[in-house]
This record gives sequence, structure tokens and C-alpha cells, in this order.
Amino acid sequence: QVQLVESGGRLVQAGDSLRLSCTVSGRSFSVYTMGWFRQAPGKGREFVAAISSSGGTTNYADSVKGRVTISRDNAENTMYLYLHMNSLNLEDTAVYYCAAARTARVDVRAGWYEYGYWGQGTQVTVSA
Repeated sequence: QVQLVESGGRLVQAGDSLRLSCTVSGRSFSVYTMGWFRQAPGKGREFVAAISSSGGTTNYADSVKGRVTISRDNAENTMYLYLHMNSLNLEDTAVYYCAAARTARVDVRAGWYEYGYWGQGTQVTVSA
């Protein structure tokens, strides 16, 4: 059974830093692109960042570029995906989801519809 479980979301103040984690188990996604998405109240799902299977290529949304770093640890049995966020602002408030691509051919520029496996999300709330 494939499981993606996010953690690390919490209430923070504007300007703070935060690291989100995603634990992936049940199958290997070591050759798949992985990504982070978010959804704010009343808004649609928004791409945040993606990373290639090797970790050598990344892609970031303009809204987070320069403030966010995505990384991954392709451990043998359990894979980890991270999102380190700096200089958080009110617009970063959202539920954050990690996701695995549908196939190994999906690259870091893919839209959310190219991801087939999703976690339940972790809430990040930024206060003024």
C-alpha cells in the first residue's frame, strides 16, 4: 500500500522558517519526479516545487522562488521528500501536499494532473 505522509506544518509568524517532510512508503519512487503543492482556502491547487528523481533538477513556482528549497532522500525502503521554506508570509498559508508523479517520464515542469499519488496534506498557517 502506497503511503505519502506529510508532517511539519504548524502555526508560524511572518518571516519565520519551516521545514515540511513527506515520508513515502509502500513502493519505490526513486526514479520518479516528486513535488509539493498547496491549496489555500477558497483557491485551487497550486504548484510549489518539484524535484527530479536524482535530485539534480528542480523547479519552483515564481511565488516561492528564492525562499523555498526542495530536496529528497532516496533511501532504499522509505523515501523522504522535504520542503524548506524561509521568509514565510501570509500568502503561504495553505494545506501543503506532497505528490509522486504518475510515471517515470514526468518531469519537474509537469502540472498537478501528472501526479498520481498524494498525501493527506499538512496545514501551514502564517500569522502577522
